[in-house]
Parts: sequence; structure tokens; C-alpha cells
Amino acid sequence: MPAYIIAEVEVTDAAGFEEYRKLVPPTIEKYGGRYVVRGGVTKTLEGGWAPKRLVVLEFPNAEQAQRWYDCEEYRAPKALRIKTTRSRLILVEGVSGS
Repeated sequence: MPAYIIAEVEVTDAAGFEEYRKLVPPTIEKYGGRYVVRGGVTKTLEGGWAPKRLVVLEFPNAEQAQRWYDCEEYRAPKALRIKTTRSRLILVEGVSGS
């Protein structure tokens, strides 16, 4: 069943974050992931949640998502993201197609 990493990101260093954006896609693809949402305009429908930037990654399953997050290839980009943003990430399992 698919799994998703959902990230709420507030960029604090635009130049550093741009470098992060260049480094990350190949690491995601290597673990079978893809971007579902990558920034874009958000509109709050209920509550007070107003993320500055939202990213949703889809992976084949939770194990692959966790492997990507923990992998050697993502270690340096992750450190760069942590340095250049304030972010919160969650991993959530989706539902099967049947």
C-alpha cells in the first residue's frame, strides 16, 4: 500500500534551500518515490493551519519511504534542509487500491 511523507516547510535561507531542491529528486526516485505536491498555493479551508510550503511525497510503501529518509544519499541534503528551513515531516500509510 502506498505511503506518503508530508512536509510543512518554512524556508529561512532561500539560496541554501535552492541547493537542497537540486540535490533531492534523484534520491527520492532511487527509492521509488515521486512528488505529488511540491510547493504551490495553499488555501485554508478549516482551522488555522496555513503552511508556508507543503510537500507530499508518495512511495510504494512505508518501508521504502523510511529507507529513503534514512539513506546515505539523503543524509547531506537532509542536513541542508534542516539548516535552511523550519520543517515538520510525517510519514503516513495510504489505502490500498482495492
